[in-house]
Amino acid sequence: MSKKGKVLVAMSGGIDSTVTAIMLHEQGYEVIGITMKTWDYATSGGSKKETGCCSLDSINDARAVAVDMGFHHFIIDIREEFGDWVIDNFVDEYLAGRTPNPCIMCNTHIKWAALLRRADALDCEFIATGHYAQKRFENGRHIVSKGIDENKDQSYVLWGLKQENLGRTMFPVGQFHKPAIRQMARDMGYPELAKKAESYEICFIPDNDYRGFLSRRVEGLEKEVNGGNFVLTDGTVVGKHRGYPFYTIGQRRGLGIALGEPMYVTRIVPESNTVVLGQFGDLKLNGMLVRNINMVKYPDLGEGMDAVVKIRSQHAGAPAFIKKDPNSDMVKATFKTRVDAIAPGQSAVFYDGDDVIGGGHIWESFEVNG
Repeated sequence: MSKKGKVLVAMSGGIDSTVTAIMLHEQGYEVIGITMKTWDYATSGGSKKETGCCSLDSINDARAVAVDMGFHHFIIDIREEFGDWVIDNFVDEYLAGRTPNPCIMCNTHIKWAALLRRADALDCEFIATGHYAQKRFENGRHIVSKGIDENKDQSYVLWGLKQENLGRTMFPVGQFHKPAIRQMARDMGYPELAKKAESYEICFIPDNDYRGFLSRRVEGLEKEVNGGNFVLTDGTVVGKHRGYPFYTIGQRRGLGIALGEPMYVTRIVPESNTVVLGQFGDLKLNGMLVRNINMVKYPDLGEGMDAVVKIRSQHAGAPAFIKKDPNSDMVKATFKTRVDAIAPGQSAVFYDGDDVIGGGHIWESFEVNG
């Protein structure tokens, strides 16, 4: 047994998780690698060749590194768990007129739970992942903060992790910039890994066509929802669309309608199969309610506090005042200035500087007067 301890490393076969495993191994930890099979590409029906974290090539890449370095590696099949939680939620959210983020659902409900169960079975004290984030213990709390590389920071997708899970988690690459990680891969003897392209698609939609995935997943969906109304913000009907689940808040391209000026999806009404269109200014609002709250830095918000709030992964964040809503278990965020395209279903993450205060799922957006 290593004096530093035993750590279970989630290895996708990509550069970040591979360097994580090698780094910890070289630091003197007893490393066990684990690769999770979350999805079977053959059942997705998409057009793109199998790639990414669940492909056979990626699994073999992870195993090869473990063999080279002399530590154990396991493959676990969590397709059933993944499908029940992540994919069913993905479909249900779109059918409810919301825009989900399946990677966050997977982290919160599937990957960490699966990792910790296997860590316990293998007597591992810690788990480690290749996320670009940092973690520290302060004032009795395990706090997630942004990775040093602002361009690669992944703290946004980690807001849902509970304190007991964070306490056993390590994020080694969060203290480095991406070019340094690539150089480490070369220095460690894996030049091809250093060149490996990154995947930005949803793992179970390798062709990045979520509309096609929904159509294949829900029998008869296209026929059922086709022909709903496009309406303007004043209620004027201006055309027909192919079905409300196939549109997202803020969408401009691919609407299939020309109105002489750029128009955006500003609202989706599943009950009437209606998609509301407006100008860019109609997307801008200054308030929202956020549900399914998980607090990270502080146990609660007290009387409320100022924060920077991100409403999607690539959002820079905007100043807001956040406090518990008196009429529900949600958090109300009031932005200092209006922000565009607040999409129900997406995650809202609250920051105190680089630290994650907490986060949740956007329930609704609105205009706050005064």
